[in-house]
Amino acid sequence: MVRIKVPATTANIGPGFDSLGCALSLYAVIDFEETDAGLLIDGCEPAYQNEENLMVAAYDLTMKRLNMQRKGLHIRFHSDIPISRGLGSSAALLVAGSMAANVLHGNTLDKGEILDICNQIEGHPDNVAPAIYGGLTASLVEADKPYSVRYPINEQACFCVLIPNFQTSTHEARKILPAQVDFKDAVYNVSRTAVLCRALETWDEELLTIALNDRLHQPYRSQLIHEYDKIRQICLKHGAAAFFISGSGPTCIALSKHADFSKRLAEDLKQCRHLWQAFDLKADLKGVESEEI
Repeated sequence: MVRIKVPATTANIGPGFDSLGCALSLYAVIDFEETDAGLLIDGCEPAYQNEENLMVAAYDLTMKRLNMQRKGLHIRFHSDIPISRGLGSSAALLVAGSMAANVLHGNTLDKGEILDICNQIEGHPDNVAPAIYGGLTASLVEADKPYSVRYPINEQACFCVLIPNFQTSTHEARKILPAQVDFKDAVYNVSRTAVLCRALETWDEELLTIALNDRLHQPYRSQLIHEYDKIRQICLKHGAAAFFISGSGPTCIALSKHADFSKRLAEDLKQCRHLWQAFDLKADLKGVESEEI
């Protein structure tokens, strides 16, 4: 039996649409045990206790890469990562399933191969990469192969994660984006993405405030997030260095150097209609971990 621990992730990160991601200190912990036959999944809703579960899909695809076939599998699932909130819950399942199959069968695949397997299912590596490697990552896909590099992130960086009581559809969040963008807007995002990686390393708050601006996705996706402008103003009023949508939303993140930033927001959040909950997280620097038990 193997226990897999996978961090939550935030992707896009301002101007870094479909490329930047960061692992966060919120986790899914999942036990995998091979059996003689059948599939048993404990800890998740009945609708997901089947072969279509992303953990199982990634497990089976990894077994195929290893030229093996699954017999039976018992999964015990526990996760603090909220579903459909823009914090990489799907990526965490994929990484857990792939890593479990690898560890239970010789641990012969490196993290780059795990990334490739998970990307085949996910279709983009911006959440999967930080879940695997930890920290801040930039990723791309060339000829169907994902590549990822890791950037240092300043230890002062604190992520105040704001989660409302509603979900957004990733499909709808992509559908709302324009088919074409102005050349100036593309240049705007490229320049800020390049500067952002350095600003997150040095914790230059002036640069962070500027570099986390975006013209490609947040102006559109914010329309799907109830009370977005109100929540943004609350965070900036209390001293956030920057504010951005996590993934496709609805979770938003206030970036600051204050480990208890959520306490500053508590009274104002009580006045909001959608029961926004604030959690103070740090960057997870380890990525996926495994333990044989």
